[in-house]
Amino acid sequence: MDSLSQAVLGASVAGVCAPAGHRRRALVAGAMLGTLPDLDVLIDYGDAVRNFTYHRGFSHSLLVLSPFSIALWLLLRRWWSPVRDAPLRWLAAISLALLTHPLLDAHTAYGTQLFWPLTTPPTMWATLFIIDPAYTLPLLAGTVVAAVRPRGAWGLCALRAGIALSTLYVGWSWAAQTIVAQHAGDTLAKIQLRDAPVFITPTPFNTLLWRIVVLTGDGYLEGFDSLLLDDNTIRFEAYESDHAALNAANDVWAVARLRWFASDFLKTEIDADRLILSDLRMGQEPFYVFTHIAAAQGNPHWKSIPTELVPFAVENRALSGVWTRIWRE
Repeated sequence: MDSLSQAVLGASVAGVCAPAGHRRRALVAGAMLGTLPDLDVLIDYGDAVRNFTYHRGFSHSLLVLSPFSIALWLLLRRWWSPVRDAPLRWLAAISLALLTHPLLDAHTAYGTQLFWPLTTPPTMWATLFIIDPAYTLPLLAGTVVAAVRPRGAWGLCALRAGIALSTLYVGWSWAAQTIVAQHAGDTLAKIQLRDAPVFITPTPFNTLLWRIVVLTGDGYLEGFDSLLLDDNTIRFEAYESDHAALNAANDVWAVARLRWFASDFLKTEIDADRLILSDLRMGQEPFYVFTHIAAAQGNPHWKSIPTELVPFAVENRALSGVWTRIWRE
């Protein structure tokens, strides 16, 4: 999720856990800890594919953050009086501010390596868009009230209400995705594709319109489902993807890494003897946020090259199309 969402989530859970007399300091500490894992974006891992796929790695791992939160708590208990005064409540504040960050990120399409250094693919529940005001605003409002009235009952109630509302919204996103998955399954059964790999994710800034990507033998399908429309069948558009080239280039590390990272939801094209891979999970046809030049045609095999991230520009018509599809086909 975006940095503001992570900051107010960290501030909220820390503010609820800390004693009333420490609440304002807990809000600041929680906001800082809530954004700490994302500092890995400052690390240059060496090339575009590594920077893309190593993000949300070690710094987002529950296996790393759990012991780190305890070590940080021990350090602060020694050197900072608020933690010494209420050690268990601050242990909860520090741990929750850190651990809720990767769990929230796992609800987005990008995916999060919750169990690094294990080589399991990133967790990508994809029930929330990376920016969703309906999730963030309750937490932000609660944090503001608590910052103004840190010792009063209003501050604590506002934080609890913000957490409750945002959590209910996450629960709704799971329910909404389940409904869309049922719609998609019914449609795919009619066209003999019920067992095809499917990826379902909300469109920008909402959980009312969902995008469905289906991998097929010669490419992929893209469709949209609005929960405000009573559609009997999702209309899919078919697009080609060069699966043969993708499989042939699998010995190239960057190609294999992208396939692992995206669980094969990739659009494959060849341009000027270069293999172009677009991550189908983030964007919509024909605009994709992450498109990499991953390999070059050799003689006779594909070969490694310095990978590149193709610049991406947001198209107004792509965003306006989201609003249109929510209300009508």
